Amino acid sequence: MKKFLLLLSALAFAAFANEGDFEKSGFLTTAKCAAAGEFADCYLENFSCGDDGCFKTEEAGVHKGRNLVLYSHDDGMVYKLDTSKIPASLLDEGVSRNEVTFIGSYDKKTNTIHATEFKAPPPPSKSFFKGCL
Repeated sequence: MKKFLLLLSALAFAAFANEGDFEKSGFLTTAKCAAAGEFADCYLENFSCGDDGCFKTEEAGVHKGRNLVLYSHDDGMVYKLDTSKIPASLLDEGVSRNEVTFIGSYDKKTNTIHATEFKAPPPPSKSFFKGCL
């Protein structure tokens, strides 16, 4: 009985401790690319104007609202992102990269992470290529 009460109190403490910030890591991409399963192969124009080949029809330099999502490898879920509190210039370093972390609050009804902080992994280190070019 003591073990049961200890376990119950530990679970209650953990629930109250995680009530504030929500932190999730995964692959930063667009909703269209995540639905198609195109992660590293997603065209960068999807991040700018939202569709493959949209540079042919859209005016240069005009950016539509990006529909960014975070694909979590841990639970296999796709989370919508509200990045209105994070400057777009900071998000560019996490585009099409893995191990991107968003911190904020989570709305379970809409499956949306309202991000207040953003952490991108460091860029890959430079490597020297040996061999013929």
